[in-house]
Amino acid sequence: MTPAAAEPETHLTIALEHGLSAEEWERILKTLGRKPTMTELGIFSAMWNEHCSYKSSRVHLKKFPTEGPRVLQGPGENAGVVDIGGGLAVAFKMESHNHPSFIEPYQGAATGVGGILRDIFTMGARPIALLDSLRFGARDHERTPYLVNGVVSGIAGYGNCMGVPTVGGETYFHPCYNGNILVNVMCVGIMKADNIFLGEAAGVGNPVIHVGAPTGRDGIHGASMASAGFDESASEKRPTVQVGDPFREKLLLEACLELMDRGAVVGIQDMGAAGLTSSGVEMAGRAGTGLVLRLDDAPAREEGMTPYEFMLSESQERMLLVAERGHEAEVREIFERWDLPMAVVGEVTDDGRLRVEAGGRSYAYLPIGLLTDEAPVYEREMKSERELPATDPLETLRDEIDLGASLLTLMAHPNLGRKTPIWRQYDYMVRTNTLAPPGGDAALLRVKGTDKSLAITTDGNARYCMLDPHAGGMLAVAEAARNLSCTGATPLAMTNCLNFGNPERPAVMAQFSAAIEGMSEACRALGVPVVSGNVSFYNETHGVDIYPTPIVGMVGLLEDSENHTGSGFRREGDVVALLYPAGEAPMPEGGAHEYVWTLSGREGGSPPAISFEAEAAVQGLCRSAIASGLLNSAHDLSEGGLGVALAESALASPEGALGADIRIPGEAGRIDALFFGEPASRILVSAPPGSFEHLREMAESLEVGCLEIGRTTEGGLRVEAPGGDPVMELDMDHLMSAWNGALGEIL
Repeated sequence: MTPAAAEPETHLTIALEHGLSAEEWERILKTLGRKPTMTELGIFSAMWNEHCSYKSSRVHLKKFPTEGPRVLQGPGENAGVVDIGGGLAVAFKMESHNHPSFIEPYQGAATGVGGILRDIFTMGARPIALLDSLRFGARDHERTPYLVNGVVSGIAGYGNCMGVPTVGGETYFHPCYNGNILVNVMCVGIMKADNIFLGEAAGVGNPVIHVGAPTGRDGIHGASMASAGFDESASEKRPTVQVGDPFREKLLLEACLELMDRGAVVGIQDMGAAGLTSSGVEMAGRAGTGLVLRLDDAPAREEGMTPYEFMLSESQERMLLVAERGHEAEVREIFERWDLPMAVVGEVTDDGRLRVEAGGRSYAYLPIGLLTDEAPVYEREMKSERELPATDPLETLRDEIDLGASLLTLMAHPNLGRKTPIWRQYDYMVRTNTLAPPGGDAALLRVKGTDKSLAITTDGNARYCMLDPHAGGMLAVAEAARNLSCTGATPLAMTNCLNFGNPERPAVMAQFSAAIEGMSEACRALGVPVVSGNVSFYNETHGVDIYPTPIVGMVGLLEDSENHTGSGFRREGDVVALLYPAGEAPMPEGGAHEYVWTLSGREGGSPPAISFEAEAAVQGLCRSAIASGLLNSAHDLSEGGLGVALAESALASPEGALGADIRIPGEAGRIDALFFGEPASRILVSAPPGSFEHLREMAESLEVGCLEIGRTTEGGLRVEAPGGDPVMELDMDHLMSAWNGALGEIL
């Protein structure tokens, strides 16, 4: 590289332009006893921004339970790792790429996939699956089709080229995301339990090596961009979005895993947000060491790059690794064989400082601790504000509801309709581990060489969190665990992606704190530790925040792959039953949130109440019944309640659409409230007639309610009121047509 002979002098105005506050600028001056160089200022802006420092969230994230009998690596590393027995472990994490995907949807989503893949194989794991959680604006918003098509194509383009299947996820539409979409991606990998690699720059004198793609000017200030809201100038930030190359990443993956097998790697880290700066600083910080980086020999894609540009570039498909001294030739041989650049760019030191040198000059000399543990931490003001009315908007709908027409409307809405136009772009069967296609409660992946399977899901409900962040946080964790239990898998651990608005607003911080408290409470009650995660703040446009949207990614274990079930009805004549908390009404009236929103555009009321003791009991019954071979299907009740769950189970039948004759459980009252209500801790199951009595006995022994509500049939979906009066009859072809056409105007 050719460094600039001199850098501009820094001052407060430049610091503010870099996203630092006046108070932070003064702290830098006081701590250093001098003005920082331009490169140093860039380093501070990267390491002290919200995206890298977690300065507004750190005090709250400590509330999460992070330990458990299967946890091998918790938060703080590139990914969490959980033991699954037999000498194997699963590494997983979820990350956001919200701002880049709104600015440039294809590359933003694609590089989000690339980044989370690197987080996983950096741990020494081979990625086996991707999932996503996507939030777009209203379906009739002018930018929605453009954004949806770009994001989905970007996820597909990168994942398919890498040969990693995208096996599940969720996609929702709401006006609160019109100006700020959410693109969260989760990756799961399999590894040896005793061979975990950490992002540590350990061993004084060990070489620091830049491997992978050469560094260019793309993505400079990407992390800072992710720590700010949007305005009319958002399109001008396009140069901050990275450009991905999945074919190069495939080479990088194989080269890194091969090198790890050789035993020469001391530490390794993805050059993600803030690039070389964050990877170098974080690796040294974890090890309690220092680093000297000499940039003259670093691979550069463009001429004349300055140290400032080099340190802040977020060019993709790059890793920083520390190798055992004397193994440089071995590293070079492997990477040259995989046609990837490799260069020794420095070494580990014992002085606890980051030194950046180029052209015989020093461009940065900073204490590592000042950039990591001593970075600003804020306990921001919190003030709860409720934006939606406390009254249940169901009361605003007329009583004379046509259940059939309402169900068709729900199933034709893109929030609840079939996501086939999205899934068909993903190669979800590559590597031949996928036991079930996308669309069920959770993805199922075979662990080759064993009888085990992994169940994986992503879940979140922003409406619940807007109504009550604490309850919304609890319900997100509970639903994720319930989805895993519906496959027969035992929940092991979770990751998260916490998408919120501007943390400088007291209302947003109140939402954030309450949501974490609710999630933490649920995690402890259900025995699901948090092993990794991500915080995405400043999801706002023109000062308007998105709804609080914490997304849960959860992994469960099925010891015997043969003992699993799906959400679709399987056989005519099966008993259809509802599992629910004992002592509660099978279907309490009220809380039909998605139904009311879809029909009227109104929101309000309260999220469903939840008892964790009851939730655990219902999930435990479901898993035990599946393991005993008693169930042919299991599907949790969520958005749209019993009505939507019935329709989805009928339409998802592997034998083709299979109908049912159903009597709505409950007392006299509003039928639509019973049919579309969204109570927690409910699972819709089907069982052979000869097994149902055993199921009922098992439920009684576990103190769980189990009520027969109908039978599967070859005909349509026929529903009776609690008193026996017919209230709905739908032809399955019409229902299937509505379900399949939900995304027709968008994709």
